[in-house]
Amino acid sequence: MFKDRHAYRRYHDKPGLVSFEITVKETNLNIQAQTDLTDQAIKSALKYRHYIETHILKYPEFSTSLSSLPSFALAPGIIIDMTEAAMQTNVGPMAAVAGAMAEYVGKDLLELSDEVVVENGGDIFIRSNTQTVFSIYAGDSPLSMTTGILVEPQNTPFAMCTSSGTLGHSKSFGAADAVSVLAPSCCLADAAATALCNRVKTEEDIEKTIHLGKQIQNIQGIVIIKGKQIGLWGDLKLVRLT
Repeated sequence: MFKDRHAYRRYHDKPGLVSFEITVKETNLNIQAQTDLTDQAIKSALKYRHYIETHILKYPEFSTSLSSLPSFALAPGIIIDMTEAAMQTNVGPMAAVAGAMAEYVGKDLLELSDEVVVENGGDIFIRSNTQTVFSIYAGDSPLSMTTGILVEPQNTPFAMCTSSGTLGHSKSFGAADAVSVLAPSCCLADAAATALCNRVKTEEDIEKTIHLGKQIQNIQGIVIIKGKQIGLWGDLKLVRLT
C-alpha cells in the first residue's frame, strides 16, 4: 500500500522497544516488543495462516465473498472474529484478514512482552503504556504523511487500521485517499475501514460516511481523507508530523 513502507513504519517507532520484521508467505509484519521475538512471531504467523488457508480449502467462498457469511461456531478464533467483523460491517470476511493477522500475532507476543506493536500493511495492533501518534499515508493528498493521529494510552490493546480506494492492491469500491478506524479489535477496525472507504467517492461523502461509521458498535474513532479534505470523529486528535 505504501510507496516507502520503511519510511512509514519509522513514524511508529516506540522508544525502548526493539523493532524487527518477519515475512511468512504474503504476510509481512513490522513488530515492536521489549525484546526480539522473531522466532515466536514467525511460529505465530504460520499458525494463523494455516488456520485461514485450511478454512478456505473447506469453504472457498470465505476468500471470495464480498458480503458477510454465516458464522462458524466450531472454527478457530481468528476465523470467527473475521466472520463477525464482516457481519457487523457488511463486507467479505477477507476484508479483515490483515488486521486479524496483526491482532492474533500481537496477542501471542503479549504473553512474552508487556508492550507490543504489530503493523501489517497499514493495519496496526498495539498495546502501549505511552501515547501513540499514527501517521497516515494518503497517496497524492497534500495531507499524506503530514498529518498524524494522536491516541492516548489505553489499558487494553487497540487497533488503528487504514483502507484506501486509490492505493494498494486490496479491492475497494470507493475513492478515498485514506480511511482510518480506531477500535478495540483489529479485525473490526480493518473491516470497518474497508466498508467506510467503499462509501467515499467524492469529498462531499466524508460527512455522511462518518455518520454511518459512528453507528458501528465499538468504533472509537474515524479519520477520512479525500483530496484536500479531512473528516475526524472520536477519541483521537490531529497533530502535525515533523
